[in-house]
Amino acid sequence: MASEAPALSVDLIAEHGISPDEYERLLKELGREPTLTELGVFSVMWSEHCSYKSSRVWLKKLPTTGPQVIQGPGENAGVVSLGDGQAAVFKMESHNHPSYIEPYQGAATGVGGIMRDVFTMGARPIANMNALRFGSPGHPRPRHLVAGVVSGIGDYGNCMGVPTIGGETNFDPRYNDNILVNAMCVGLVDADRIFKSAAKGVGLPVVYVGSKTGRDGIHGATMASAEFDEASEEKRPTVQVGDPFTEKLLLEACLELMTEDVIIAIQDMGAAGLTSSSVEMADKGGVGIDLDLDKVPMREEGMTAYEMLLSESQERMLMVLKPGSEPVAERIFTKWELDFAVIGKTTDTGHFVARHNGVVEADIPLPALAHAAPIYERPFEKRETLPTIAPEDVKAPPSILSALERLLGSPHLSSRRWIYEQYDHMVMGDTVQRPGGDAGAVRVHGTDKGLAVSCDVTPRYCAADPFEGGKQAVAECWRNLTATGAKPLAITDCLNFGNPERPEIMGEFVGAIEGMAEACTALHFPVVSGNVSLYNETNGVAIPPTPAVGGVGLIADIAEMADMALKADGDVILLLGSETGHLGQSIYMSVMEDRLDGAPPPVDLARERSVGDLIRGFIKAGTVDAVHDVSDGGLLVAIAEMALAGKRGVDLEAAPDELPAHAVWFGEDQARYVVTTTPDKVDTIVDVAAVYDVPVRVLGTVGGDTFTLSGEAPLPLGMLRAAHEDWLPRFMTRR
Repeated sequence: MASEAPALSVDLIAEHGISPDEYERLLKELGREPTLTELGVFSVMWSEHCSYKSSRVWLKKLPTTGPQVIQGPGENAGVVSLGDGQAAVFKMESHNHPSYIEPYQGAATGVGGIMRDVFTMGARPIANMNALRFGSPGHPRPRHLVAGVVSGIGDYGNCMGVPTIGGETNFDPRYNDNILVNAMCVGLVDADRIFKSAAKGVGLPVVYVGSKTGRDGIHGATMASAEFDEASEEKRPTVQVGDPFTEKLLLEACLELMTEDVIIAIQDMGAAGLTSSSVEMADKGGVGIDLDLDKVPMREEGMTAYEMLLSESQERMLMVLKPGSEPVAERIFTKWELDFAVIGKTTDTGHFVARHNGVVEADIPLPALAHAAPIYERPFEKRETLPTIAPEDVKAPPSILSALERLLGSPHLSSRRWIYEQYDHMVMGDTVQRPGGDAGAVRVHGTDKGLAVSCDVTPRYCAADPFEGGKQAVAECWRNLTATGAKPLAITDCLNFGNPERPEIMGEFVGAIEGMAEACTALHFPVVSGNVSLYNETNGVAIPPTPAVGGVGLIADIAEMADMALKADGDVILLLGSETGHLGQSIYMSVMEDRLDGAPPPVDLARERSVGDLIRGFIKAGTVDAVHDVSDGGLLVAIAEMALAGKRGVDLEAAPDELPAHAVWFGEDQARYVVTTTPDKVDTIVDVAAVYDVPVRVLGTVGGDTFTLSGEAPLPLGMLRAAHEDWLPRFMTRR
């Protein structure tokens, strides 16, 4: 029995994010009034962030299996086979609320947390990515937030010695008061050396390793499960503080101990800290757990049981070891100058018990924490389908090339070089595609294989039509991996939405999940891990639905890998895929007319498969020299990005007469790729594409130092580069 405690006030219960109905449920599960410490434990374990109480019923719709899948959702990270006894471990998670409140530490600890999820599984992290969403450039906060987030990501990853090989950054006024910081990590492990979190066995030592526990991050999980208001700045103490140098030591110490065959279970102390890690390990192992909090290494005096259990101090792990192996583990962690303490044992009671100063501060049946959290089937409303906008209803520009220059210099499409040059993307020596292309790629160390990695979602599509937007996020990720020659293997996701208690927001979530599920099934691209981040809104104003998708693909031989840079003068530029000139929800419409309306482009998943499979075949056969998928900004933007990457000009033919020229060049039809090849291979591409029923159009040729379009004055490549490169540095340095 836990220590006696005075009755808890209604206000105190509400401050812990527990509704009156949930508190009644808590009383029924516990059979008595909780102590304050127990209330804190319930509050984090029943929070949206930990329990997925609003999303769990819908997440079951996502496909999670396949012959390549070794570990699907339910562990610290997902695992897929790479063949030859090797596996990739990967996951993406959010650190949105903390990064808005304290951008540097919020982003830094997001990176640290996702790397721990990966090396907890026994994998060495080999690549990081991130997906960032900020508010309007004209809003007063984004410059401060961009600077802090980018610096936090760069410093943590760089200090860890793990390359950041890509990502995406958006600016949109709908993120003014709720930015998104989604971090992804990929690691490499031997397929027979994967570590999991189930603490199976009674009487086993429970070991705490890593940094000391402080008061930072207390109630971080609860804070991440509530929307913001005017008092959000007061939540700064709930943001964790990271130390990448300690995490590097923790990484090496954990991987060293993993070679000793003494670990039964291991779990990162992430959201909800010591509470969630111990509860999850015991529950998965079907045992109880008894903790002596007097043994927890602390960096602050006088910490209470409540504070120790809920602290989210960083760089900490919880392990369950084989009995008698404690000296081996202690020797290794002492060598790496890290704390090591036996703080408890597994039991046969089925209870989570925490003692402090000789008093039982918490004694809770584990099912009440792990399984009794309410699961809500919240009411939802799906929005009406928006009408498709005819190309003729969108105004043509005075000049196609002047419009291109304006688009490439806009906040939407300008170069992100200022961001990614703050990240070390070459450390470890295995990066084979740097940031700025369709996907980042790293060599599987010591082999000829490579891993391509991409993060994708188009929030403006999702806001207009969550179902099609969810499909498109998966398809876009699949295309970006395909454009390198990689076979897409699986995805992780980070589902960022507003308040699920509002039916229209829940409708966005349901629509996006259904779209993602359809795309993942059709593309044989299962979900193996992920994260749900809800309540991303302030004073009732939500972010656009943003179901970010992180994908991993296998490049069988990196010598056959493709990139988007134009390679040689005289090469022929070809478009593969259908053209309808879809301008609804396009970047062109946003930049040139300051409007976003109409339906987003539809996603034909069968067409995605046929065109993508064709592209990978051409890459493997060496038929194409450069490949780039067509996405934001449309066809002409894709060609311009290829020209800038290859530092070569192009000479393009006029658009066909069937559609308005601006719709041809800036429409955002899906399932399309631009490729280049030598003149002698054009007929082969056309003939093979015909077998796949894929349209092919010759766009022009590579050469010179200008961007030339029939009927318009040539645009010097240097002018196009200046427009593309200048916006972000100017934005970040202006007063």
